[in-house]
Amino acid sequence: MCTEPAPPNLLIHPDEVERFDRGGGVATIPYVGKWNSEKAVITTGQTVFQPGTGLPLHSHNVEESVLILEGEATAEIDGEFFDLEAGQATWVPAGVPHRFFNRGEGVMRIYWVYGGRDVTRTITATGETFEHLSEHDKGGAPTV
Repeated sequence: MCTEPAPPNLLIHPDEVERFDRGGGVATIPYVGKWNSEKAVITTGQTVFQPGTGLPLHSHNVEESVLILEGEATAEIDGEFFDLEAGQATWVPAGVPHRFFNRGEGVMRIYWVYGGRDVTRTITATGETFEHLSEHDKGGAPTV
């Protein structure tokens, strides 16, 4: 049995991936993207939220789907709020303001997929746009 698939295929071991600390109790585990694949046309990963944390309202230049893996989430999508639990998913078109935050007492984990390689994040409050997972892409904070 092989331990790794032949390139360009990837097998991601989350425990071996360097976490991207977003600050404020939020951390991202990048899975597939331009950093490890020359051929992938999607960008994927997992984000872990401690209780009471989230990210600011933002939008992307590409579509995004989020699957709740663990915990209790509230999603704000285009001004509407939705309570979500493990197993539920969302899809947000490019340019639509959204955010996810942990409304539960335990850890919340999400798996996200972007429909592109070159992903940007635009913070709704400031209009600032930067590359996804760049040094500027931080700002996890308590939602209270």
